[in-house]
Amino acid sequence: MGRLAFLLIFGLGGAAILISLGIWQVQRLAWKEDLLARIEAEIAADPVALAPGLPRYAPVRLTGQFGDAQPLQVLASRKTIGAVYRIIRPFEVNGHGPVLVDTGWIRDDAPLPAAPDGPVTLTGNLDSPIEADGFTPAPDLAENIWFARDVPAMAETLGTQPVLVVLRETPETDLGVTPWPVDTAGISNDHLQYAITWFSLSAIWLAMTAVFLRRKPAANKG
Repeated sequence: MGRLAFLLIFGLGGAAILISLGIWQVQRLAWKEDLLARIEAEIAADPVALAPGLPRYAPVRLTGQFGDAQPLQVLASRKTIGAVYRIIRPFEVNGHGPVLVDTGWIRDDAPLPAAPDGPVTLTGNLDSPIEADGFTPAPDLAENIWFARDVPAMAETLGTQPVLVVLRETPETDLGVTPWPVDTAGISNDHLQYAITWFSLSAIWLAMTAVFLRRKPAANKG
């Protein structure tokens, strides 16, 4: 009886812990899906004028002119394409001052397109990506290659405010790049897989508990 009680407590207790972890992941899944829906709605909202205090992904419409400084090339990767460069340019916003604009991407072997002359109106989304960490190499300034969108460092290099606008479209101007607009694809949502894993482990745990309970204890010898 002591053996059976121990196996029941151990088996049911372990299964309860695994099931609770699965339920927690289901709750996290609902929270993440709601968060992603709110972010997607924010990204797709009607653009507004650039102003202080806007949320991270706020859509904005800018009118101004690209600066003369050499744009920065940020090494990145696109599925089915391979290595590409994000092209970051300074942009003087009428009535606001200079900001950074992530205009889009070109292939790593493509020539750098020239910025258009004259006033430009563009639509994009604010973003403050956290891509640089302690393992990110320092930018190769001689070759003009950056390995992350480090907004403060890029702003200092180009002499702009530490504000990044990621281009969505320029209806009247061809910038010679392919826009890479803000979306939620880079926000991980693996909670369903985690939930399935925990529930599967709980089922295996219960099955193994049943196997041990059905086994007869070995008879004492001697």
